[in-house]
Amino acid sequence: MNDLKYLSAYTIPVVGLLGITLQGYWSFATPIYAFGIIPILELLLPLDTDNLSEEERTEKLSNPLFDWLLYLNVPLVFGIIIYSLFILTTSPLVIYEIVGMVFSVGIVLGYAINVAHELGHRKKAFERFLGKLLLLPSHYMHFYIEHNFGHHQMAATKEDPATAKYNQTVYSFWITSVFRQYLSAWKIQKQLLKRDQRSFFSIKNDMLWYSIFQLSYLFVIYQFFDLKGLLFALAIGIVGFLLLETINYIEHYGLVRKKMNSGRYERVREIHSWNSNHVIGRVVLYELTRHSDHHYRAAKKYQILDYHDISPQMPFGYPTSMVMSLIPPLWFGVMNKRVPQEMKEAA
Repeated sequence: MNDLKYLSAYTIPVVGLLGITLQGYWSFATPIYAFGIIPILELLLPLDTDNLSEEERTEKLSNPLFDWLLYLNVPLVFGIIIYSLFILTTSPLVIYEIVGMVFSVGIVLGYAINVAHELGHRKKAFERFLGKLLLLPSHYMHFYIEHNFGHHQMAATKEDPATAKYNQTVYSFWITSVFRQYLSAWKIQKQLLKRDQRSFFSIKNDMLWYSIFQLSYLFVIYQFFDLKGLLFALAIGIVGFLLLETINYIEHYGLVRKKMNSGRYERVREIHSWNSNHVIGRVVLYELTRHSDHHYRAAKKYQILDYHDISPQMPFGYPTSMVMSLIPPLWFGVMNKRVPQEMKEAA
């Protein structure tokens, strides 16, 4: 029964579906739930720092339930997108209802990116394909390349677009990370093509394919749901990837890896990502909040990620921290004193 706790992750898309269906002020149900109710629950519920035994770890790795909990998000997320577009173009909605739907469905897409992140690290091509598919509606398919071939090598360094600098606001980070990650993905893609002696127009140019797929996705929506549907699809995608960037912001804020005499950086360790053991954030984000262990051992599946007591600890869970980051003076006041002094000096 304990394994079924991850079903609570589905509460985000289910609440989104409820808001779309009921409309009115219910259109804002998802942002209220994700960034109002969940943070309150995080403050009330205790932390869980327990790690699994070897026997439990083996059992959970052999249980297909954990994989299917991820797979089923694909039809659920795309079903919500199609349903919301249908409601948008057939119902007499007023402006505030449309705004509420944009944020509600956008949050569902941000949740989907988290699932895509987990699947993107898998060894099976089918799972990686599902991960890329979930990135499509957020216009962020390039995340797969930049994250796997860029961020995991350069995290907690000045060269990494997805690492927030000490005293950088989340709003500044949105701009720098969005554009630098996209350019970095193209740079990595060109390096991969050059390594394999392939041309820009090679069938192996994934970035080119991603561009075609994303434009085709928007074109299909325009054909079926006109300009109104296209603008809605663009808006929910932006909300989705800004949620991702907000998570990126809090995951490595102010943390810096040492540069060795050779000019190379020390290897990524448990001290280079912010960790959170708040139970609600852990389960609704498929253990993303145990981010320190994820970077330490990127191939580990979410259900067996560990807590390391040497990892820097966030005072709140990830959902609460995301809200806090939107108020820079509050964020700096809470988090700056938690950044190790030697990392502040290296920033």
